[in-house]
Amino acid sequence: MEQFFSRVAGKSATAMGHPYTFVLATLAMVAWAARGVVFAWSDTWQLIVNTGTSVVTFLAVFVIQNSQNRDGAAIQAKLDEVLRALPKAREAFVGIEHLTEAQICALRDALEREVKGKGSKQETADDSAERLLKRIG
Repeated sequence: MEQFFSRVAGKSATAMGHPYTFVLATLAMVAWAARGVVFAWSDTWQLIVNTGTSVVTFLAVFVIQNSQNRDGAAIQAKLDEVLRALPKAREAFVGIEHLTEAQICALRDALEREVKGKGSKQETADDSAERLLKRIG
């Protein structure tokens, strides 16, 4: 089920992001607006577009969130591999995406202070990630 949903969500997200889909949606709205004259701008006429757009939006939220989750996880895996592979990279940063938002903000602020206080990139890389993470803990 998960593979099927991921495949459908990926294809749906790609289709929804295509320029032709935008043009199609725009044409549908123009056609709906033009039909307002036929339906005398009735409540039923308005209900049609409200219902249609609500259903599409509701379903699109799940598709987009699934795509974002997979993309985020893939990016994290790639970054973790870069951290693991580079000799001077701080491997302690692998998995920091599991920290709380407050911890990540504190870590980012500490990194920014470290960079501002040092003269060269090498000086900032020498401080261990473990010590930096302990200081903000």
